[in-house]
Amino acid sequence: MFSKPGQRSGSKMTGSPQGLGFGTAPVFLTSITTILGAILFLRFGYAVANVGLWGSLVIIILGHLVTIPTVLAVSEIATNRRVAGGGAYYIVSRSFGTSIGGAIGLALYLSQAISVAFYMVAFAEAFGPVYAWIADTYEFQLDPRWLSVPGTILLIVIMLTKGANVGMSVLWGVSVVLGASLAAFFLGEGPESIRPDGLNLTARIESGDNFGTVFATCFPAFTGMIAGLGLSGDLKNPQKSIPLGTIGATLAGMLIYTITAFKLCQSATPAELAVDQFIMAKISLWGPAIYIGLGAAALSSALGSILVAPRTLQALARDNVLPIPQLNRLMEKGIGKNQEPVYATCVSGAIAIVFVVIGGVDFIAQILSMFFMVMYGALCIVSFLEHFAGNPSYRPTFHSRWYVSLLGAAMCGLMMVQISLLYSFISVGLMVAAYLGFRHSGRDQRDLTAIFQGTMFQLTRWLQTTLQKSRVMTSEGGWRPSIVAMTRFGARRLGHFDLLRWICHRHGFGHFIQFVETDFSFTSESDAQTQVDGLIQRTEISRAGIFVDSVICPTFRLAMAQILQMPGISGLPNNCLLLEFKDENPDELIEVGEGARLASSLMYNVLILRSREYRFGYRSSIHVWVTEENLKNAPLMLLLAYIIVGHPEWKRAEIRLFACSERRNAEREADELSTLMQEGRLPISMQKVSSVPYDSTETLEEEIGLRSSQADLVIAGLTAEDLDSADFAQTLRSYAAANDVLFVHAVEQISID
Repeated sequence: MFSKPGQRSGSKMTGSPQGLGFGTAPVFLTSITTILGAILFLRFGYAVANVGLWGSLVIIILGHLVTIPTVLAVSEIATNRRVAGGGAYYIVSRSFGTSIGGAIGLALYLSQAISVAFYMVAFAEAFGPVYAWIADTYEFQLDPRWLSVPGTILLIVIMLTKGANVGMSVLWGVSVVLGASLAAFFLGEGPESIRPDGLNLTARIESGDNFGTVFATCFPAFTGMIAGLGLSGDLKNPQKSIPLGTIGATLAGMLIYTITAFKLCQSATPAELAVDQFIMAKISLWGPAIYIGLGAAALSSALGSILVAPRTLQALARDNVLPIPQLNRLMEKGIGKNQEPVYATCVSGAIAIVFVVIGGVDFIAQILSMFFMVMYGALCIVSFLEHFAGNPSYRPTFHSRWYVSLLGAAMCGLMMVQISLLYSFISVGLMVAAYLGFRHSGRDQRDLTAIFQGTMFQLTRWLQTTLQKSRVMTSEGGWRPSIVAMTRFGARRLGHFDLLRWICHRHGFGHFIQFVETDFSFTSESDAQTQVDGLIQRTEISRAGIFVDSVICPTFRLAMAQILQMPGISGLPNNCLLLEFKDENPDELIEVGEGARLASSLMYNVLILRSREYRFGYRSSIHVWVTEENLKNAPLMLLLAYIIVGHPEWKRAEIRLFACSERRNAEREADELSTLMQEGRLPISMQKVSSVPYDSTETLEEEIGLRSSQADLVIAGLTAEDLDSADFAQTLRSYAAANDVLFVHAVEQISID
């Protein structure tokens, strides 16, 4: 419920359960009288004259490709939850959060307030014959603003003194007049002198305005279908009245515009339609009925706008959206048992008067179109995202379709650019500025986050299941690393965390698992989650595209068995295990050996990083050492080196390859590796390939100390015999002169051609 005067409602909008207790009819009348306004009486003949009947029908269709998806989206969202005062603003803010909802709500409110001016200017134009008579009789040119400004003030006074009930009574009256005016037009024939020879779908004036200009002029006619939403706080049953009223008004408006296009084309030539904006008066059974109808349509539309604009402003204030706290407290106040927004009405009226004084119909129409289009697009996006989020709490009783909402959002963007590129940039820019202002003020974003998280969840689920159903074999899809890494040390040792994020930057997928050695319990789960949260923060800071999780187990071997059974996050199975150790901690080597042997027996490639305080130095050089014994590992070693240097942090790095063999075979092995790189299109210059002959382990160690002591990363191979050897720990201590070393054991036959 809306808060009583003087009470603060924080960020939650409240309101009377039924407000004034309106039914569906006020929603329909407010919308249809806004749709059937100034454009119908003043500009639609111009449209038929310039683009012909066929082009006019296309304008109606394109306009409703925006309005119908929006109406369906509004109806769906409105039936999901109770809609309180504020109408469309309430719907958007409760789906997108107060920052985005507030930015869109401000745009909506301004468009509603400016609409009052638009319709009052059109109302003044309805008295064109009176102005002409005064000019002929008294030789005095009467400015239409002499009527529009006092008329606007009188309308505001009526709303302030009589409230929405009287406004609704007047709305019924002018709706009857509007209906009678249209009936007189449809039943009339017009003088024979202006009629065409027959119905011609393509007849139009020569050198007329192009289709885009005509569409921009006529589109405001279709922007009134959600005007009735502003009465949401005064409806007895919004979930029923909003869908029925808005859909009914939209379809009725579409039908009337279509019939009007045919009637105009049948009753007057394009030349007559182009030169006389009041051509409908000549066709009507009784000419003055059109002027009266225009006045009634403009007055009813202005009345509908002055009904809803203050209620939108009141709702914004009750959500503390306005930038000045004192202004929020003033604008949220209501008078009387129905909480009439008197102060908000005064502000809305002042805005309307300013635009009545400075603007013409065409100028105001373009501004209105931009604000309304942004609003419609936002509503369609809400419906589209809610559909894909799959949130169990989203249970509308009226269902639209996601592709209809997506079509509406896309059409809004296209039509905004079509109408005016400048105004579209200005309107979107103002909304972005307002949104950034709300974000800077620290407004809660849980709603926005939730809907996008839900959408991403559904997208991820779809991708996972799709990839699983069409699992790609390595030989068909090309090999890519899908790595699972495990650590005891969390954020305290991040050598292999960095290595994992470099490898997974573009070409691979990675799990980084925090191992907690204890029995599973609520306490251990909480502690593990705290450590995972720290790693997640690390992924955000480093922009790492890897998945972080934890495993709680009483022993290292059981933990290793668990993580090796984890599914790959890409929908493909994991194919590599990454472990890490430090020289100064010999106990770690026991676990590394145990994990490496288990992974190898399960056909996982094994990657073991020996970390030192060097921490990859300047990340400018990677040295790959391939010996005759571990030649099988060379494709994986070279591929990993290539992937790592593709990361921005290694963009200045160069890869050097050292082919090590007995003295008589060293050159031949270097040639084989050079051929492998050329066929695999690896970016390693032939000048960076060196043959290194050696005849003992000591000689090889000397060569490594001579050539790679300053390398930022050394990649070396491990054989199956090394893994099973009792001296495995000693093998991992080789390459002593190098800094960080990545040992690689490939169990797959990886092709890089």
